[in-house]
Amino acid sequence: MTKKPRWVIDKEQAKKAAADETVWLFGLHAVRDALVNPRREKLRLIVTKNAADKLSEAISDAGITPEMADARKFPAPLDPNSVHQGAALEVRPLNWGSLEDVCLRDTGGAPRLVMLDRVTDPHNVGAILRSAEVFGAQAVIAPRHHSAPETGALAKTASGALERQPYLRVRNLSDAIAEVQAMGFLALGLAGEAEVTVEAALEGMRDRPVALVLGAEGPGLRQKTRETCDRLVKIPFSGAFGSLNVSNAAAVSLYASLQR
Repeated sequence: MTKKPRWVIDKEQAKKAAADETVWLFGLHAVRDALVNPRREKLRLIVTKNAADKLSEAISDAGITPEMADARKFPAPLDPNSVHQGAALEVRPLNWGSLEDVCLRDTGGAPRLVMLDRVTDPHNVGAILRSAEVFGAQAVIAPRHHSAPETGALAKTASGALERQPYLRVRNLSDAIAEVQAMGFLALGLAGEAEVTVEAALEGMRDRPVALVLGAEGPGLRQKTRETCDRLVKIPFSGAFGSLNVSNAAAVSLYASLQR
């Protein structure tokens, strides 16, 4: 019998690990939105009496039998500092399909993407998902490694947006940028030293599909990411204060890119 190459074994193990992966969501808002999401595979629900009363309609709709728990001895495997409000739900990560699936879905208007270069803080990514949903972005896209995975903290910050806003993690961000460029997207990389603003870069082109590429606070965009973008752009600032955190920068740049 021929022995499998190491890379084949590693790939099979990674696929199995992904299939076995689960996430614990917590907090009334995040749990309620997951319960009523038909796309979400729900495995185990732990609630206190008080939380069960508040979530009764969503629990009924989901058809899941909750495990009742004492708030003082809450058994879900959460970080001790998690503000769970007496509700925790174990789920499978959402599958949003391929990059092409999310980029080409019809949402009305000129498509917008947010692409994140090594943004690892789940609170920032959660806030970006909220902004992406508000401003109608097709998806938020990040590399599979060195990014924020789908977690309870991310879901809680996203305040329900994780259930509705595609969050796709890809093998290589530069390759993904090249793929969306081939689909007709203009890739604009946010960089403080850029000479042109988002608005100026899109003058006369707001009807084009646009991918806004943002880096982590501090390091910003990596060199390869910069080189892959069509153009570097900036957000104009007044006064001496010249930077925003990445979640605020995503919101401002999304708004600036919209057709008006």
